[in-house]
Amino acid sequence: MSAGNPERLMKPREFCEIVGISYQTFKKWVRNGRVHVVRLSSGRLRVPYSEVERILGRKSEVKEVRAVIYARVSSSDQKTDLERQIQYLTQYCSAKGYRVIDILSDVASGLKTNRRGLMKLFNYVVNNKIDVVVITYKDRLTRFSFEYLDYFFKQYGVKIEVVYGEEPKDAYQELIEDLLAIVTSFAGKLYGMRGHKKKKLVEEFKKLLEEVEKNG
Repeated sequence: MSAGNPERLMKPREFCEIVGISYQTFKKWVRNGRVHVVRLSSGRLRVPYSEVERILGRKSEVKEVRAVIYARVSSSDQKTDLERQIQYLTQYCSAKGYRVIDILSDVASGLKTNRRGLMKLFNYVVNNKIDVVVITYKDRLTRFSFEYLDYFFKQYGVKIEVVYGEEPKDAYQELIEDLLAIVTSFAGKLYGMRGHKKKKLVEEFKKLLEEVEKNG
């Protein structure tokens, strides 16, 4: 490249966002010589834009995208919704050119952490067997703390793709059930699982939710 038209140098985090890796992975790549960087006089690192083209070009040539589909519903009477999630996500992966390694599903609350499908998904991630996890909504993977799972997966170079943005309105009842489960557990720890105060607190919370729904 001529001196009159210098190559653009990128900040590491900008490079990470474009290539789709975590900052920790970037540092490993630098140590291993997988990505070439420029060190400024200040000591800070910059990445030539040509590295983006080289790495993304290499990805498209030699590496297919290995995907796992994950779907979840809270109860067995939502089987139709579970099948609908799987069907749509399968079509989505086909359109994106992903190779589907496995289709995982759970019939359980998003608060439950030892779901069979979720545990199998973790094994795929930590053993570097997949590149992307495809879900319909964030809450299908976990009701709370999605950001922690997202960060954890990125440490293994795995991306979570959420196909839809906002949760559908018909998921409201599922959210109510999860909130009740949290309050019941909390009250049980405060007053004992069979305590009168525990039962009263749960009943009062149910009434509050009914008022919110009525006035909502």
